[in-house]
Amino acid sequence: MITELLELIAMSLYFFLPAYLANMAPIIFRWVPWLRIPIHEKKFGKNKTWRGIVAAALMGAFVFSLQKLAYQNGFKLFALIDYSDFSIILGFLMGLGAIVGDLVESYYKRKQNIPPGKPWLPWDQLDFVFGAIFFGLVLYVPPAEVILVLILASPLLHILFNLLGYLLKIKKTKL
Repeated sequence: MITELLELIAMSLYFFLPAYLANMAPIIFRWVPWLRIPIHEKKFGKNKTWRGIVAAALMGAFVFSLQKLAYQNGFKLFALIDYSDFSIILGFLMGLGAIVGDLVESYYKRKQNIPPGKPWLPWDQLDFVFGAIFFGLVLYVPPAEVILVLILASPLLHILFNLLGYLLKIKKTKL
């Protein structure tokens, strides 16, 4: 039973890599000068830019294409889906959904007068998960247990990676 649970966790996390890396894309590509234009500063804050949306969607597609290539070359250990049956559009949608989920959370964060960079638990850790799953539903409906794993594991991973980003001086805050 433990083996099956660990396998489910690994497969779920591997499947969600396009969304995880898309969620980090705005930070990874913050040095890129193009599209450094806030989407709507009053509604979303100055840190939500068009560059972030484009970078996240493209990152999702890129990561999914790498997964597809790996699958076609025999790496099927963590595969939840048959990547050969899906277009990279699924990765694009997951990446776009992740960043739109973050955007929606930022909108409500501003409405609650929570300043940019301040944590808003648990929404800061789940916004991109809900967005990526929702957008991805257009092409693939993951099993309920996969969604449950993502909802439970993602906040922990989010906190760990934010702490790592803070320690590496990539992020200004720990959460």
